[in-house]
Amino acid sequence: QSEKREEDEEEIWELVKAVMTEAMEEFITMRSNEGERIQKDLLQRVNYMQTLSDKIDERSPQTVREYSDRLYAKIKDILDDRSIDETRIITEVAIYADKVAVNEETVRLGSHFSEFKNIMNSGEPAGRKLDFLIQEINRETNTIGSKAQDIEIAKIVVELKGEIEKL
Repeated sequence: QSEKREEDEEEIWELVKAVMTEAMEEFITMRSNEGERIQKDLLQRVNYMQTLSDKIDERSPQTVREYSDRLYAKIKDILDDRSIDETRIITEVAIYADKVAVNEETVRLGSHFSEFKNIMNSGEPAGRKLDFLIQEINRETNTIGSKAQDIEIAKIVVELKGEIEKL
């Protein structure tokens, strides 16, 4: 035989309340600690990415010169002994060499990294803003990769892309 007993909901709540409150407090503390660790990790990655961008920025002028020298030598070789204005050749070489310069992109990357840090430290919800910035960082990195005519910069771009994926 079974008999349904009236249960006092207030009495049950009093028994559960303390345990549930403690569990929720521990959950909130755990999430806060996890968020702090994630924030620290993201900021370390962005700082590392800035150093990679700085390496590209340092190497870029040299790659432009090297590209310019190679292009000039090829043009001179193709033209051989033909009489063409030397100034015109230098101007054309400079125009094409400028196309491999990536300083604009590295400046924008620096700006994006700075904004990333500002958003992370703002204390406001950051998910969508950071997602957008990561897309912009990826776009600039892809542009550097497509413009650079240098194996060292290409290696750095691959490393940057790996870090972007981790973000």
